[in-house]
Amino acid sequence: MYETVIIGAGQAGLAMGYYLKKLNQSFILLDKNLAVGDEWRKRYDSLILFTPRMYSALPGLPLEGDPHGFPGKVEIALYLRRYAELFDLPIQLQTEVRSVRKEQDCFYIQTNDQVYEAKNIIVASGPFQTPKIPHFARSLSPDILQLHSSQYKNPADLIEGNVLVVGGGNSGAQIAVEVSNEREVYLSVSQKMKFFPMKIGNKSIFWWFDKTGILKAPRHSWIAKKIQAGGDPIFGSELKDALASGTVIQKSRTVDGAGTTIRFQDQSMLDVQNIIWSTGFVLDYSWLKVRGALNAEGQPIHTRGITPIEGLYFLGLPWQYRRGSALLQGVGEDAKYIAEHIKTSGGTL
Repeated sequence: MYETVIIGAGQAGLAMGYYLKKLNQSFILLDKNLAVGDEWRKRYDSLILFTPRMYSALPGLPLEGDPHGFPGKVEIALYLRRYAELFDLPIQLQTEVRSVRKEQDCFYIQTNDQVYEAKNIIVASGPFQTPKIPHFARSLSPDILQLHSSQYKNPADLIEGNVLVVGGGNSGAQIAVEVSNEREVYLSVSQKMKFFPMKIGNKSIFWWFDKTGILKAPRHSWIAKKIQAGGDPIFGSELKDALASGTVIQKSRTVDGAGTTIRFQDQSMLDVQNIIWSTGFVLDYSWLKVRGALNAEGQPIHTRGITPIEGLYFLGLPWQYRRGSALLQGVGEDAKYIAEHIKTSGGTL
């Protein structure tokens, strides 16, 4: 029996392992991937983080290179593998968690291989779980190639013809710009896009966010609520320039479709050959069979990752405590907080 089992060996799980090792805990990380860093390797080839290296590292190991420069996906994947090796974190790969239940003071974790027992469970599976795709996508013509952004790698994945990117976040922005170098590209967004520069002067905008206290603002503060209400900005000017030049054509929100035709909120229509759904993900905790852990919508009940269930914690959720809680630059502070809670009380809310 372990003192703690961490579900997920991505950035959140590794940061948690770093702090649990300092407590000399008996723990293990369970991860379904073949190698540490695989979740990053699977993403599209041209992915560049909008957070610079100085704000993209886990506790105890800075990223090498220009601190104000922006790493790509392969660099992050290699960094995570090196992190796990450097701190000798106990990781069981190719291990998929099928269910978790609690009996008295013990959690039972059923995987594809065996059952693990633990006093504490930390769910660090991250926010990128089940692709979110509208229901009507299933009824579109099979002649349309449909990919979620988590499946797209590069323009070679696409068939001939135009491309509709649905979703105006940073992934959708990067993909739309990349594909527009070769194809006729349309970008469907549901609200007005805000553009922030990657750098102001010679410093990353995140350096300025840090100095002004924005990065450390807790989720219930006035400034954090204002940021959440406004939605995420798009970092960089590439998409803004592409829209201005007409190489990417903006469309309003995608509402439905039939055959190969998509209808938008402004009632305009478009015949499409490729769709990239950059529409995010939904959290899926159907495997968590612990009464009182989730609300009616299936979302975790927690305060800064600590749940009402003794020994059950969440880590790496969007806005778990701050804006960066689901990002490399913020997950370490949340992991430290949970580790301190386990050390001092092991209790509940």
